Amino acid sequence: MTSKRQGSTVSRIKTGSFERRLSLTRAGLFAGTRMASHMATNWFSSKETREQRHRAMLSNQAEFLVEELGKLKGSVVKIGQVMALYGEHFLPEEVTEALHTLEDQTTSLAWPSIKAVLEAELGAGRLAELDIDPDPIGAASLGQVHRARRRSDGLELVLKVQYPGVADAVDSDLNAVAQLLRIARLVSIGPEFNDWLEEVREMMHREVDYRLEARTTEHFRKMLVDDDRFVVPRVLAEYSTAHVIASTYEAGHSVSAVAVRDLPQERRNRLGQAALELFFKELFVWGEIQTDPNFGNYRIRIAGEPGSEAGHDQIVLLDFGAVQKYPDSFLQPVIAMIRASYEGDRDGVIDGGVALHFMSRDWPKEVLGTFAEVCMSVLEPLSSERSKWPDNAVNEQGEYRWKQSDLPSRVARQAARSAISRYFRIPPKEFVFLNRKLIGVYTFIAVLYAEFNGEDLLAAYLYRDRSA
Repeated sequence: MTSKRQGSTVSRIKTGSFERRLSLTRAGLFAGTRMASHMATNWFSSKETREQRHRAMLSNQAEFLVEELGKLKGSVVKIGQVMALYGEHFLPEEVTEALHTLEDQTTSLAWPSIKAVLEAELGAGRLAELDIDPDPIGAASLGQVHRARRRSDGLELVLKVQYPGVADAVDSDLNAVAQLLRIARLVSIGPEFNDWLEEVREMMHREVDYRLEARTTEHFRKMLVDDDRFVVPRVLAEYSTAHVIASTYEAGHSVSAVAVRDLPQERRNRLGQAALELFFKELFVWGEIQTDPNFGNYRIRIAGEPGSEAGHDQIVLLDFGAVQKYPDSFLQPVIAMIRASYEGDRDGVIDGGVALHFMSRDWPKEVLGTFAEVCMSVLEPLSSERSKWPDNAVNEQGEYRWKQSDLPSRVARQAARSAISRYFRIPPKEFVFLNRKLIGVYTFIAVLYAEFNGEDLLAAYLYRDRSA
């Protein structure tokens, strides 16, 4: 079950834009001076030595950047995490690797400060209806979560409370981080980077818009209300505001918990199939996808344990702050690429890549062919072409072993060995989010050590009657 967090607390989160800009500007100037000195002294070295020293310097700069971001917490930490997830096409590898080490905020805000937020948001009368545990069950960069109990009927709920000032600091924090990257010479400035930065800005504003998240949570709950493989918390509007989301408490284990790992193979398979089918529903039916692959957004409710009433294991879906709605103009080329990959139609895969503007017909034929092969490799566990499956990826029943297949690493190595990267254009931001989601789903299934073939599930959605 979700356990109570242990850790230190602070009395306030520093969100003053002047204070934060000053800290980041100082850091950027220091890093920029260090980089300029490095470039000057490295000029007379051999090409190989220059490259080695430059990569080492980039790593040092990136580590310094992460250290400075971590000091400020709040939305700066979340911005760093978003950049780590979606910045691989815009930032040097050393920077994204360092940003991946940027841990979520481990220090929670002291209860008196949280209580003040709740009193201001809900009013003393509403607050008096609840018994709230002052110790948070979770704390992140933008807020923290407290369990509560409604006195009138004993209803268990959770309150997600946004840290004061965080929403107002998003723009100034993002601008300051971008400026740090520029001054420290960690990024090449251009229209593509600026467009990506604006997408990060839009994502961050969605993350701090708790009213939007509450509406989206209810929207998904209603779409899944008849599918008892999933549990979506019910939002309690009477205790929800612009900076507080109240919802029913939904018990469950983390995906990687021993209790989940010890479930019989067939039960873990069913959970993996449910996760895969949910992704297909999001992509093929709804056109709305929860794009944050963080495992903290999921719980597994085991049949027979307290809180379980379905008679079978369920997936609890907890966070809808990063839902993306995709237009048909994007979805149709993506679905066409998936269909072409499934059918082994290389030209169709290439057509989709060209339609999405990250491939060009004037690329060398072998590069286009390799790109198509990489795309088709991604669908390996969903393919009818099982003769190409690695031996260790198949169990005795001929079922795909998602964990043992090591598919994401193999595809990454296949792409790295080819000439694709020299030609590959920055893909549409929607494609980046979709790719991250797919990797997240594959990883979720792998962590469950599930073993099943996904072909029938994919085919059912790929060729579904859209008029139905």
